[in-house]
Amino acid sequence: MNRNRLPAWVNRGIDRLADAPMSPLGRLAARRLGRPAPRGSVPATEFAPAETRVLIAPVNYSGQGIAWARALETADPTISARNMAIEVPGGFSFDADLLVPVGTYHNDPDWQRRQFAAAAGATHVLIEAEEPPFGRLLGRSVVRQARALTERGVSVAYLAHGTDVRLPSRHIAGNPLSYYADEAVYLPRAEQLAARNIAIVSESGRPAFVSTPDLLVDLPEARWCPVVVDPQRWAAAERRDRSPGAPLRVVHAPSVAAYKGTAMVLPVLERLQAEGVIEFRLVQGVPSAEMPAVFAEADVMLDQFRAGSYGVAACEAMAAGCLAVGQVSGQVRAAVHAASGLELPVLEADPESLEHLLRSLAARPSLAELSERGIDFVRTVHDGRMAAQALREHWLAAPDAHSDDRKDPAGAPRR
Repeated sequence: MNRNRLPAWVNRGIDRLADAPMSPLGRLAARRLGRPAPRGSVPATEFAPAETRVLIAPVNYSGQGIAWARALETADPTISARNMAIEVPGGFSFDADLLVPVGTYHNDPDWQRRQFAAAAGATHVLIEAEEPPFGRLLGRSVVRQARALTERGVSVAYLAHGTDVRLPSRHIAGNPLSYYADEAVYLPRAEQLAARNIAIVSESGRPAFVSTPDLLVDLPEARWCPVVVDPQRWAAAERRDRSPGAPLRVVHAPSVAAYKGTAMVLPVLERLQAEGVIEFRLVQGVPSAEMPAVFAEADVMLDQFRAGSYGVAACEAMAAGCLAVGQVSGQVRAAVHAASGLELPVLEADPESLEHLLRSLAARPSLAELSERGIDFVRTVHDGRMAAQALREHWLAAPDAHSDDRKDPAGAPRR
């Protein structure tokens, strides 16, 4: 549904309903999300006995919640970290420590109370994308849920993933290619939600993190917690260089074509393929388990051309030795260098310059040097160590993590 085509009064009604989840209509809308699983059949989070117990919830976008949890446990054996995620029918399937059916998350007060009790037994809770970790508990208010945890001695932090805090007006002003300028995006609501979420994080006074460095423009007080990929899973066992004169093998795997700028670059790709310069594959509907093989057989992966940043897909491609190409802002490149000391190896291109770049890559006798640069970058920046360091240094080891109210391993506050 393109909301830009709806009458203004209809859009106002939709927004009012979304902003009143506990109203009679809001409760009715929630029931349409599905009935909860049988009472008691969905467990709450359980931690291993540990001095520090961390819950990351509730969205697990691109499998990052569980990746950050494992990174923390790998970095420090005194940490038990768990993630919880909402299972959305028809969505991408990513592993999670606890996957909760959407109907249970929204419509099962028993599970909501049990999950809150489990989280209250943690020492730290990282709230993803400003979404309430406990469904409709406490009026489905992330602020009230976070406050309730804090009152029980739990250290709360926030982690922004992307569109939840990327302010459209700011993004458009700083990026002429911004996907927010696409006619499919309903700007008033996107602006309202991002502004609200920025306010929630900024006014909370709690530690804040962002998964991609472009979001530091919207949350300058936050710290970058890099996305995590498993270099071993994505490594190509036998990457073969192109034969002399062979077409450049190019893939593009857009999760949302409008956001990635797919329509902007397809004419160039079709023309180069017709000339025999490239061999192009548009990857859609391929399960995540099959993507390592896709990247292992490609020379170039076209990432995104409208966001000004890079994310999980680019890291996965580079880990496989595939060259990542995309439109990345100077702010992102500077932030990456400041945090890691390394230059971001995503090759810069926009829809206008892409043809020249692909022709120049196709003319190179070997791409091995560029490929190794990407592999080394992912192993250094995105294998989980920098993410764990950011969370530990700026949250888990921060002063309030050692206050008199910190809990012992049994879950009782220390006094």
